[in-house]
Amino acid sequence: MAMGVLPVRAGAQTPPALLPAARSLPDELALALRQGLALVVMVSLEGCPFCRIARQSHLLPMHREGGVIVQVDMRSTQMVRDFDGQITTHDALVQRWRVSIAPTLLFFGPGGREVAERMEGAYQPDFYGPYLDERLDKARLAIRRQSRGV
Repeated sequence: MAMGVLPVRAGAQTPPALLPAARSLPDELALALRQGLALVVMVSLEGCPFCRIARQSHLLPMHREGGVIVQVDMRSTQMVRDFDGQITTHDALVQRWRVSIAPTLLFFGPGGREVAERMEGAYQPDFYGPYLDERLDKARLAIRRQSRGV
């Protein structure tokens, strides 16, 4: 067997692919804005099947193509720097943003302000992608307008 290659047992499940956890919203937002994009934040809940579907079918492919997407987890005590530079937890952010449904996608632009309507909950699979694209287009347009001072 080659070095560095692990055998895969029949029936073994791979762990679910996750988006990067939010660590510093100002830094993550700055990265997105440098690309002319909104920072997309997925609010997720451990074990949520709709979160898994949205993440695997839409958000992970976008992330792999260069979209700036981070995950904030409901009920998580993981630390994060908020848009004001203060250290808080993922769960405290979820509560501050008044998110009560998983998954919820938020689209942030300059100043940590939301620049497109939130996507809350599960959508029909055939419509999730088009609704997401619509929100991303609105967010890009808002960011362009703000950068031009319009």
